[in-house]
Amino acid sequence: MRADRLLSLLLLLQNRGRMTAPELAAELEVSVRTVYRDVEALSASGVPVLADRGPAGGYRLLDGYRTRLTGLTEDEAGSLALATVPGAAAELGLGADLAAARLKLEAALPTGMGERARRVAERFHLDAPGWFRDAEPVPHLAVVADAVWRQRALRVHYRRWKGEVHRELHPLGLVLKGGIWYLVARAVTAEGADGADEVDTGTPRTYRVSRVLAVEPLPGRFERPAGFDLAAVWTETSRRLEGMRYQGEARLRVSPGVLRLLPAKFGAAGARAAAEAGAAAADGWAEVTLPVESLPVAVCDLLGLGAEAEVLAPPELRAAVAAAATALAARYAAGD
Repeated sequence: MRADRLLSLLLLLQNRGRMTAPELAAELEVSVRTVYRDVEALSASGVPVLADRGPAGGYRLLDGYRTRLTGLTEDEAGSLALATVPGAAAELGLGADLAAARLKLEAALPTGMGERARRVAERFHLDAPGWFRDAEPVPHLAVVADAVWRQRALRVHYRRWKGEVHRELHPLGLVLKGGIWYLVARAVTAEGADGADEVDTGTPRTYRVSRVLAVEPLPGRFERPAGFDLAAVWTETSRRLEGMRYQGEARLRVSPGVLRLLPAKFGAAGARAAAEAGAAAADGWAEVTLPVESLPVAVCDLLGLGAEAEVLAPPELRAAVAAAATALAARYAAGD
């Protein structure tokens, strides 16, 4: 481990120029005292590390000195696929590998290109999770990721909306969608919520990793399906889930404020509804057509718009929202 750290320290000085001991300690996640010892070790091995004194001082390499010890390890090379999402790499246990790989790549670039790469990193940043939502705890993600990599079967205890189940899975891939990790896997054997065994057809299914309650890697390796394409499977899964999500349409009469709010509250569907809204009446209210999910979900969503929206159709949704609003008013009135 110390040899890897010494190389990282050397590459930091080569790529970034003068750096202070505290800056190096923060990058390497060690103490400042450890940095002092590592600099002494590099100097003793013949690396020309110079120490500049004063407020603007720090460590730097002798002008013109460059190392070519930039070969990537297998783990570092594998981590590069996650170079644009360092947070995801860290969750998978690849954060240190990715940091080392980036340093080595910068060192291997011709003069000038490395500086350009650093400017891009300073000016552009990808933050995958959505706003106003804490990251889901995924305590079993590292074990699941290792099983995906090593083609190891898993026995999992999983929480579905219908109840908890047990599965023996062949994990085929992991997907990070909107800050949420999903496992794509084939269920080899499945025990339902009632304890009865179920037989899977072999079609890959999607499991939310945060709902894995317990996981146990099984011995041996499984064979991945020939021609399996994770991106294609995920695209088809997304299309199918999107098609299943909306089960009807609601016609609403909304205030100007709610009309502006629709894209933020309902995403692309709300944006389309707002863009296709009818002409505003004299009071500023307008009619919109909004895709909705199941009746209970639609009621909860539309109640969130308060008195600034009125359901016009379908009749069963209007009646359900009216009943929920009446019950809500009665509950609050009872507390007076």
